Amino acid sequence: MQTNPINLDKKFRPEIEGLRVIAALLVAIYHIWFGKVSGGVDVFFVVSGFLITTSIISKYNKTGSFKFIPYITGLIKRLFPSVITVLLVTVILSFFLLPESILGKTIKEIIASLFYYQNWQLALSSTDYLNKDQMKTPVEHFWAMSIQGQFYIIWFVIFSLIFMLYKKYTNLKVINVINLCLGTLFIVSLSYSIYLTHVNQPWAYFHTFTRVWEFSLGGLLAINLNKIKINRLVAGLIGWLGLIGLILTGIIFNVSTMFPGYIALWPMLCAVFILVSGNYETKYGVKKFLGSSIMVKVGGLSFGLYLWHWVILSFYQYHNNERPGIVLGICMILLSWLLSYFMTRYIEKPIRSASSDKIAFKKLGIGLAIQLLAIASLYFVIFNNPFEKEKVALSENYPGAMAAEKHVKVKEGVEAIPEFSKIRNESPDSTRDKVHQKIGESKVLVGEYGKKENYDKTIALVGSSHAQHWLGALQKAAEEGNYRVLSMTKSGCVLTTKDSDRDCTEWNKNLIKELDKQDVDLVVTTADSSTDVNGQIDPLQLKQYQNITNTKTPIMAIRDNPRYEFNVPETLDKFGEQETIKKMNAKQRLPKISKWDQLEQKPANTKYVDYTSYFKENGKFAPVIGNVIVYMDKGHISNSYSKTFGPKIKKDIEQYFKELNH
Repeated sequence: MQTNPINLDKKFRPEIEGLRVIAALLVAIYHIWFGKVSGGVDVFFVVSGFLITTSIISKYNKTGSFKFIPYITGLIKRLFPSVITVLLVTVILSFFLLPESILGKTIKEIIASLFYYQNWQLALSSTDYLNKDQMKTPVEHFWAMSIQGQFYIIWFVIFSLIFMLYKKYTNLKVINVINLCLGTLFIVSLSYSIYLTHVNQPWAYFHTFTRVWEFSLGGLLAINLNKIKINRLVAGLIGWLGLIGLILTGIIFNVSTMFPGYIALWPMLCAVFILVSGNYETKYGVKKFLGSSIMVKVGGLSFGLYLWHWVILSFYQYHNNERPGIVLGICMILLSWLLSYFMTRYIEKPIRSASSDKIAFKKLGIGLAIQLLAIASLYFVIFNNPFEKEKVALSENYPGAMAAEKHVKVKEGVEAIPEFSKIRNESPDSTRDKVHQKIGESKVLVGEYGKKENYDKTIALVGSSHAQHWLGALQKAAEEGNYRVLSMTKSGCVLTTKDSDRDCTEWNKNLIKELDKQDVDLVVTTADSSTDVNGQIDPLQLKQYQNITNTKTPIMAIRDNPRYEFNVPETLDKFGEQETIKKMNAKQRLPKISKWDQLEQKPANTKYVDYTSYFKENGKFAPVIGNVIVYMDKGHISNSYSKTFGPKIKKDIEQYFKELNH
């Protein structure tokens, strides 16, 4: 007869409820008043690892089995009522309160949150250079829930295999096997987390495997807690040190840029200190505070506080340009707790305590069906506008950049295009066709556009994403100019011979080879960068120009357009055109004398063009020109606006070819 694999009993730990309160409050406080993260989520992960490991082993000790259906049923009954409720309310509120520019993204993330892959949805968005400055959705915080759900599945697989081995080899020391498995996961995941945080922090932040070590630490603590022997004085001391250290995490560290690397050990070890301290009865220990009756009662609502606070804050920020004050912020937290109380009492508890799983799942099924119906309705409203194609077709109403030409008249009272709900789809075609190279890769991807046979000239668009957004203009120019257009662009990589960023250095070297191979007649790129108003053109950029012209290929260099510290179309959607114009012109965006004109010696065989006036209306930079929205984010031109440059850029290209032939 087999004995219990591990002498571990599941018991109520009141200090954990208090720890949850502190973690949830830290998350809410830092989100509401500081716009940053606190490390509270990392504490939730450690506690989740501790509790689920304790629960799994305790249940196996009692029943001698560990099956998927009972395991997953319990999790669904515990998690889904709150998740479905918050997401359903968010869908309904989104229809009435969200700016159109964020609706499409919100729907995608609501679906991702509902099916527990929101972290990957955000990871993919964060690593896309053109999308990194998008407005936050009201469900972005569900990334942590998604990782937690994925972690529960990983834990089921691990412990199922361990218990299978235990049944086959009765003399197996299960605790050693669990320590080996979780310890290995901890080391490998932590190592990967440190590496990926250094290489690509936004991706690492939402990656499942960079977070597994946090759950593993909780699991390791659960099975080894009783082996930790310290005196009561030390137990009391480390408990308070843990609580103070946890509260100070967001003050000491820039969590949003440093996590989830080794710095995440700080709040996690603080949580471990509190859990170890709570294993001892001390007169003045932190357990007395965290395990008090009021903290236990409030702790049961901490999950709801986490879910609701971000939703409330997000809807507030969509319609207000300032952070909440002290009083309003406190009201947001209190409202979150109130909503959590009603949700827990009238939705979550009745489902969890249902007389049978059948009744519980029937209620959840109804909620899920309503949720999916609401999502489908909102999706239909956003993405099925029969008038959009008609508006685009009436091009005389949408001159865009050509409105800067004196002979062009702009029809008033026309709704601007593209619609706000479609602004995120305004990337150049090379992004859609996956021929715009991403950060970290050095291969030159080539996209072919315009005329593909019987063409007169081949034009290559090269450089960073600020060169890439001119593709729409070149495509339009190619329609009448009989050009073949080649797109060779890469995120974050300007033309240079600088040997610093390895993938960019290699890409630039490969670019010269590709241009020579493609028999290009003209290279179009950016002349400078508008990120630093007082800066100058890098001499190493001019050196790369020379490398290109040495292949007997002339260059047309376009002055960079202004960039902003805010998302232009979202600001336009939220606050209107006049307020956006005011923000766009609040400070100097470009040097009065262009960086190109400041050059003492201009590069040979290079034509410089300045389209700055085409980004202005009545002498001011504007978000809408010629009834077309100019930007898709903080600094990239919308594809719709880029296309309206077609006649102008065609004229300049033809003029340059004439100059070259003389």
